[in-house]
Amino acid sequence: MALIEYDPYVHDCPSRRLLDRIGDRWTVLLIGTLEDGPMRFSQLSRRVDGISQKMLTQTLRSLEADGLVVRTAYPEIPPRVEYELTDLGRSLLAPLQALVTWASEHMAEVQDSRDRSQAA
Repeated sequence: MALIEYDPYVHDCPSRRLLDRIGDRWTVLLIGTLEDGPMRFSQLSRRVDGISQKMLTQTLRSLEADGLVVRTAYPEIPPRVEYELTDLGRSLLAPLQALVTWASEHMAEVQDSRDRSQAA
């Protein structure tokens, strides 16, 4: 079996679409939120401030299609649906947390630079 090489710098490479997905702000926030375990749609909506219902639905569907999140529907009344990270999704936690940490640690410097740029 031949090893396929992916190059996100090539326009039509599927790895570029994957980078777009995992670099999306809603993906970063939802993956981080699901670190604590399964959650219902309404819990995710409350936890990720500012996400619309439409965007939450679209992002969860994309994450599910990519194999990062699993959706489980329980046959109860009222129906209950939970979302949970897969092992593949869990493997993203460390790299995404590194980005979140970097953003938190350097936001003041970035804001100073933005302020200087706007003042010029």
